[in-house]
Amino acid sequence: MTGADRKLFLGGALTLLFVAAALLSFVWTPEDVTRMNIAGRLRPPSAANWLGTDHFGRDMLSMIMVGARTSLAVALLAVGIGMGIGVPLGLAAAARRGGWLDEIIMRANDLVFAFPSLVIAILITAVFGPSAVNAIVAIGIFNIPVFARLTRGAALSLWQREFVMAARVAGKSTARISAEHILPNVTNLLIVQGTIQFSLGILAEAGLSYVGLGAQPPTPSWGRMLADAQTMVSLAPHVALIPGLAIVFTVLGLNLMGDGLRDRLDPRLRVARA
Repeated sequence: MTGADRKLFLGGALTLLFVAAALLSFVWTPEDVTRMNIAGRLRPPSAANWLGTDHFGRDMLSMIMVGARTSLAVALLAVGIGMGIGVPLGLAAAARRGGWLDEIIMRANDLVFAFPSLVIAILITAVFGPSAVNAIVAIGIFNIPVFARLTRGAALSLWQREFVMAARVAGKSTARISAEHILPNVTNLLIVQGTIQFSLGILAEAGLSYVGLGAQPPTPSWGRMLADAQTMVSLAPHVALIPGLAIVFTVLGLNLMGDGLRDRLDPRLRVARA
């Protein structure tokens, strides 16, 4: 097994573990995440509660499972927004290189890049209030220029290739060439970047929830679990350690999977290793 295969396998296994936990939480959790048991608060991991309980006596394993659902859903939808809008914009900008459309799209990207997702979230929540939906929109908006720039940069060189010139001679329109010839040749890059943005989306969701701008109670969120635990680290370290490790291992798994996919899908890296 090559290094790329090992990274892909390990990253895929870690990611699959949390995806499975999120899917399982739809039909089963050890306990109801809304049930409080003040008498059993801050219990350490045990046979009754595998990951212990939090400051309200809620089962930490159940909270982590439902929190995985929240984090993965927010990150996935945010990446979907970024790809769904950014990729067509990047293709259009590359097709009109140097024109007014290219200039407008690139300057709009620069404007969005000037505002981090947290600042965008603050602006959105100031108008509509904090929620998971607004976190998705904020992170998704920040992802748009990432995919637009990547797509444009990869597509520019392809427009000078012989197969594109042949398509032009055949009478195909610019939009058709972009869809049939350019997009399939940048898909590998988009897949790799998608896994990276997915991991960054989980971090962004955790950060927004930590400051109260993400998913709101009673919906569990890893970021808010960390925020609730910050005053109790000395009393019960597990209430902060467990959601922190969940974020670390999920992001690590996605990054390893992204590196493995890059090594497997990039022909230049395959040639270099050969």
